[in-house]
Amino acid sequence: MKLSRFEDLDCWKEARQLTRQIYEAIGLSQNWQKDFRLCGQIQGAAISVMANIAEGFARHSDKEFVQF
Repeated sequence: MKLSRFEDLDCWKEARQLTRQIYEAIGLSQNWQKDFRLCGQIQGAAISVMANIAEGFARHSDKEFVQF
């Protein structure tokens, strides 16, 4: 089966689930919410994982996909 969308990749699905868990954990903790800078960095890193997987997939090259 050939994948035609990055959303079908298991690694992207897991990254999306992790991102949701991070947002949920921050939303449940007053202490986390007080540290805007740290929350922003953690949320940004989680989103970056998803974006890098999608960008690597769009390159249509195994070598470049691995790079991302």
